[in-house]
Amino acid sequence: MANIPADLRYTTEHEYVKQTGADAIMQIGITDYAQGELGDVVYVDLPKVGAVFGRGDVFGTIEAVKAVSELYAPLAGTVTDVNNALEGDPALVNRDPYGAGWMVKLRVKNAAELEQLLNSEAYKKHIGQ
Repeated sequence: MANIPADLRYTTEHEYVKQTGADAIMQIGITDYAQGELGDVVYVDLPKVGAVFGRGDVFGTIEAVKAVSELYAPLAGTVTDVNNALEGDPALVNRDPYGAGWMVKLRVKNAAELEQLLNSEAYKKHIGQ
């Protein structure tokens, strides 16, 4: 059974959004369910700091033994930080998707978009838990 923290927001494409405490900065990654479905992550391609994305835009790719998947921006914003640790250890996504395996931090354009994402209960239903 996948770990679905109640304090996060989720997309139907299996990204999560975590508020960082910094004004309008959100941490983005893939869910525990998604990493489990992908299997062993072997490569993550992420954008550069300063890249700008609209909600739903592809911001990178994740490659696992089973498949390559696109990563979608859950909110519109500008990349303020990229988890460079994933270059040397992409399996951090498997071991700690909500902690050390985060992918990017975005300065969101419209924090109200957060309310349009799934809460933990809705995401659990989406994945059949």
